Amino acid sequence: MIQKADRLSNVKEYYFSKKLREVAALRKEGKEIINMAIGSPDLPPPDAVIKALNETANTKGAHQYQSYQGIPELREAIANFYLKHYCVSLNPNQEILPLMGSKEGIMHISMAFLNKGDSVLIPDPGYPSYASVSNLMQANIITYDLSESNNWLPNYKEIEKQDLTGVKMMWLNYPHMPTGTNATKEHFKKAVAFAKKHDIMLVNDNPYSFILNDNPISLLETEGARDVAIELNSLSKT
Repeated sequence: MIQKADRLSNVKEYYFSKKLREVAALRKEGKEIINMAIGSPDLPPPDAVIKALNETANTKGAHQYQSYQGIPELREAIANFYLKHYCVSLNPNQEILPLMGSKEGIMHISMAFLNKGDSVLIPDPGYPSYASVSNLMQANIITYDLSESNNWLPNYKEIEKQDLTGVKMMWLNYPHMPTGTNATKEHFKKAVAFAKKHDIMLVNDNPYSFILNDNPISLLETEGARDVAIELNSLSKT
C-alpha cells in the first residue's frame, strides 16, 4: 500500500465540516437548530451585481484564464476600497493579491514563511484553520489565550513569558471569531511593536470589518505595519 506523506498524520477533518454534518443530522430529526458555524452569506447579491454579471458573461475573454495576479482593474478597485474605508494607500501592483478565499491565503502565507519546526502563535479561542494549516506545514503550534477579562485581546506581556525562540508567525483575527470583539488602533500598535521586537510576521485575518461595525479598521493603518504584517480581507462578508 502506498503510504501517505508524514505531514498528513496530524491533519484532521475540518472542524466545520464535521459540525455542519451534525447540524444536518439534528435537523433531519426535526430539531430546530440555529446555525452559528461558518459565515456563509445568507443574502443574495444586490440586483446591480447580478445584472453586471449577466451582461459581462458573454464578453470576449470572460471564459478564459485570468492573470495570475488578478486583473489590474480588480486590484485597483481593492486599492481604492482600502483607501476609502481604511485610509490605507496600497500599491495595486505590489501589495495586493486576489485569492479564491481566505483559506487559500492562510495556506499560501504559511507555505511562504514556515519551514518544518518553525513555531506559530495561534489564538485560543480562534479560527480552526490556523492550526490545521500549521499542522500541515509541520510547524510547532504555540497557543496564546484570549480572555474576557482582557476584552479578548492578546496580552503581550503574558505571551512574552513563553519561549518565543523559533516563532516565525502570529495569527490575529479582528474583528474576532467567535467572540465578535473589535481590535483598537492602540492594540494594533502593540501588536506591531511586539512583532518588530521579536522578528515575527503578523497576519491579521480581517473578513468581518463591516459586520455590525460602524468604524472598521485595518492593521495596515498602523505605522510600521507593512514591515512585519500581512492582512487578509474578504468580499463575501463585506
